[in-house]
Amino acid sequence: MEKVGITGMGVISAVGLGLEAFSQALHSGRHAFGTLENYPDTLSVRLGAVLDSFSLKSWLPQQETICEDLRKKAKKAASRSPLSVQAATGAALEAWTHAGLIDSPIDPQRLGIVVAGNNLTKHVHYSMAPKFQNDPSYVPGRYALQFLDTDHVGTLSEILEIRGEGFTAGGASASGNVGIIKALQMLQLGLADGCLVVGGLTHLSPVEVQGFSNAGAMGGKQFVDQPDQACRPFDKDHEGFIYGQASACLFLETQSSARRRGRAFLGELAAGVMLLDGHRLTEPNVEGETRVMKTALLRAGIQPEQVDYLNTHGSSSPLGDATEMQAIRNIWPQKTPWINATKGITGHCLCAAGVVEAVATLLQMQQGFLHPNLNLVHPIDTTARFVPEKAINGEINVAVSNSFGFGGINTSIVLKRAN
Repeated sequence: MEKVGITGMGVISAVGLGLEAFSQALHSGRHAFGTLENYPDTLSVRLGAVLDSFSLKSWLPQQETICEDLRKKAKKAASRSPLSVQAATGAALEAWTHAGLIDSPIDPQRLGIVVAGNNLTKHVHYSMAPKFQNDPSYVPGRYALQFLDTDHVGTLSEILEIRGEGFTAGGASASGNVGIIKALQMLQLGLADGCLVVGGLTHLSPVEVQGFSNAGAMGGKQFVDQPDQACRPFDKDHEGFIYGQASACLFLETQSSARRRGRAFLGELAAGVMLLDGHRLTEPNVEGETRVMKTALLRAGIQPEQVDYLNTHGSSSPLGDATEMQAIRNIWPQKTPWINATKGITGHCLCAAGVVEAVATLLQMQQGFLHPNLNLVHPIDTTARFVPEKAINGEINVAVSNSFGFGGINTSIVLKRAN
């Protein structure tokens, strides 16, 4: 089966707009946690790392590496779109440019789009409801498109002139990896030569924030006055995930296509697996998480001892972290790979998390460092090889990245250094 790799990346996140700023944040452990200013004071939890000030219209003129034609198309198509679509457009434009698709294009009919995520624009619905109740005629016609997640697909296909397959792929917090896996399958089946995978920014309304809090999934109560201390993956003082906003993008491409275009892989996507554990609720499952990692390694032809680095789901949830740690120990009972959790820096970016964390993993693989585990003071496993609270140098040849979602959705991808 033909190899598939990544030839372009992009990211718009609360900790950095663009790959360079995002990489610097990973190196330094710079976070953006604070109080959610635009959410009601009555919420149980109001902590997160959000992109409230991001405007595609303001951001585009600063992006001199993106050709003027694409900037004009993006401004026309997306500058009045919801935040989620604006962020996705920015990440996709960076990845498209990074992949060299302007100077060395691919037949538009051989290009696909997978937007990872569902229910991405809940804040738009929430904001529209009181206006509708006051006067139904207020609702603009464009809302009929913008409340649909497929608005991301349509907008990006118009800007980038993509004419192959395009769809959204939802898997709750595993959506990012689900999108990567579906794109990998598309390319392996020969349905496309390249595919844009966009992790959609999940714009929660106050209703969802309160719902997550009531379900016991979202943390922040203990550290309400110390936002920088609230996100604590694998630390004994963890109490739940802290909301983060980001959109990230990978351009996946077959090896033959990349060679025709004279492009090198940034990393090889050696395998990607999605498996269910047959459980509809929120509780994670050790057997399901163990099985998905073991299957991904088997499909990649990798032995556990060959893995250098594990980017965990690491949500900062007590039950979630403990379950994942047990699954890790089932694969690596003695010496673990280096372990870290990108969510400690970015927060939990929900549907986009898997793509954000794949970008983080590839940047570390390319640049030879391992980003810190912030707030890991009292680890729940004292013998696991957690990266410390400051970045260290480290060579990554093989990496595994996990994402797990409510409803028993378990995913794991294997990334290899490009030869």
